[in-house]
Amino acid sequence: MPSDLQSLEQEARATIEAAADARVLNDVRVKYLGRKGVLQELMGRIPSLPLEERRGFGASVNGLKKALEEAIEAKGRTFEGQGSSRLLDVTLPGQRPLVGRRHPLMQVEQEICAIFGRLGLKAFRGPEVETEFYNFEALNIPLEHPSRDAFDTFYIKTADKGKKLLLRSHTSPSQIRALMQCPPPMAVVVPGRVYRPDAVDASHSFMFHQVEGLAVDKDIRFSDLKGVLITFAREMFGAETRLRFRPSFFPFTEPSAEVDISCFICGAKGCSVCKQSGWLEILGCGMVHPHVLRSAGVDPRRWRGYAFGMGVERIAMLKYGIHDIRLFFENDLRLLEQF
Repeated sequence: MPSDLQSLEQEARATIEAAADARVLNDVRVKYLGRKGVLQELMGRIPSLPLEERRGFGASVNGLKKALEEAIEAKGRTFEGQGSSRLLDVTLPGQRPLVGRRHPLMQVEQEICAIFGRLGLKAFRGPEVETEFYNFEALNIPLEHPSRDAFDTFYIKTADKGKKLLLRSHTSPSQIRALMQCPPPMAVVVPGRVYRPDAVDASHSFMFHQVEGLAVDKDIRFSDLKGVLITFAREMFGAETRLRFRPSFFPFTEPSAEVDISCFICGAKGCSVCKQSGWLEILGCGMVHPHVLRSAGVDPRRWRGYAFGMGVERIAMLKYGIHDIRLFFENDLRLLEQF
């Protein structure tokens, strides 16, 4: 290495060692190794040198560059952590991590099941993928029923073309499974997700949640069903809640009824939520149809039962004053953190 390069290296190393902090060290790096630095100027001299000196001079400059880069890197390691320790204020409060919580629909579902659990109905869950037998045939829904149309139900392709599987359109198939697994006398409440090809809007979704109840015994009457539902409504919506039973039709119950509760928002005086009627529809119910009992292997001449079903989203929307079902599924923390 030429003597002038040796002197330059000694000078640069002394300057590097004298750097007091990372900022000064960066200035040193720019001075010697920058695009307009000392070494770059030396490289610019090469074309003016005699041909026989160019090769050796270029190698010496590159060697010096590598040596200074290593020296600067080594010096820089001595400053690691200095800047952050100076800026850290240990007296500031720490950031609290986000704490998870149950989704409002799950809270309402658990509250519903807890109320019926206190009335003696045990929780039972069935599969979300069902066969046509459990979803339709066992529930007295014949082949010509509109919901059997492939365009009206989510069917699943399988290797076995003779076996049709589908996403259950209600939780009622689990009532059949419960009857088969738990011979009467029995009483169960069945929560879970269901699927229907509905167009999504403020009050409809292709996936939602239901809770159904089923009780089968020898002396069950419609008055028993009314007593259970009155107790549930008052537990869920308040002690002053009144119920109204309206005749209706469901294939799997006979007789059947729709159940309304007195509007707890306006005190049954009439408001925009109850559409000025003073009543809010919450569920359907009825006495179990004999065909359903026979499909589950239960003799309808010995046993009778009642059944009911409700949408969890419907109950949650009424309970919390939410007017758009889509808000439950958008994962907006501004809504979810309120529960």
